[in-house]
Amino acid sequence: MDGFLASQVVHWQAQSGRHDLPWQNTRDPYRVWLSEIMLQQTQVVTVQAYFARFLVRFPDVQALAQAPLDDVLHQWAGLGYYSRARNLHRCAQAVINVHGGAFPRTAQQLQTLPGIGRSTAAAIAALCFGERVAILDGNVKRVLTRYLGFDGDLAQVAHERRLWEHATQLLPHEPALRDMARYTQGMMDLGATLCSSKSPACPVCPLATRCVARALGSPEKFPVRTRKLKRSAQSIWLLWALAEEGAVWLSQRPTPGVWAGLYCLPLFDERLALQAVVGQPGESALQDLPPFKHVLTHKDLYLHPVLLRLPVRQTLPIEGQWVDAAQLARLGLPAPIQKLLQVGKACGSEQASVRPSRGAA
Repeated sequence: MDGFLASQVVHWQAQSGRHDLPWQNTRDPYRVWLSEIMLQQTQVVTVQAYFARFLVRFPDVQALAQAPLDDVLHQWAGLGYYSRARNLHRCAQAVINVHGGAFPRTAQQLQTLPGIGRSTAAAIAALCFGERVAILDGNVKRVLTRYLGFDGDLAQVAHERRLWEHATQLLPHEPALRDMARYTQGMMDLGATLCSSKSPACPVCPLATRCVARALGSPEKFPVRTRKLKRSAQSIWLLWALAEEGAVWLSQRPTPGVWAGLYCLPLFDERLALQAVVGQPGESALQDLPPFKHVLTHKDLYLHPVLLRLPVRQTLPIEGQWVDAAQLARLGLPAPIQKLLQVGKACGSEQASVRPSRGAA
């Protein structure tokens, strides 16, 4: 294939691409890696605030590796997909313990690290070390399938493999190869800005003259993916046990599962199950608070908080521990639980109600 796409993307990125994101304009693999992991399934506007706070707490890979996992999960709380945070911690430790504190310089080596897949490894290698290797995240898939008119169903492994081959064939040669980082950034920028899922800005796209999807008049039909995850719903009852001075009973969620590794109010599939654990005389002290909805990527959670006031701390017949306000500030909590506890504190725990929230498991 000729070098039209690569040269156009490099030129466009220099003139019109994004240049003000906090993880750009750097060859630091720690910052690029951190941004790539955070940006998986998460919008840029959300990541920017988390990225800044994360760097304040963990300014380099050594600080991240040495930190307790609970501290990492606390900083991650609200970003969702918490396996990313656990893998982030494991990866940092591997970089320190296996690679002497330096990230590997090739995509092939980077893929051996926890939580780093093919596209993320390629992004780090291309952006930081100039390796000639293709990325294929969601934005780049959209650009390439439209440009090529690639109508293979990406739900099928064979078709995705073919798209990887095309992505590699379209990589820059000289002289554009000297701008491998700019090319890689440009492909991501195109998909995130002009080549959007709906209403793409085709008239100002640098690839418009050779874009097959535009010529067909149907860019929104690409990429093709027939298998779609169905949304589901689940009702969960939360035991909010509250003792003196605001101490709350929390248990750590198992892995795998929803909110894995985070500290949470005990969860029950039915109110009767919650009531059975509490027993008498606690049963009469139970107070049902207004339920609220928390939206995960593929599931709606209907959360029903049930408040149990206790005059003093006492061991409850369910795994967990009492946590005071100072400890809460250091633990990773699911976003809706964190919001519930904050609202409860503000209201003196007399009545607690929270608005619907959005998140990801």
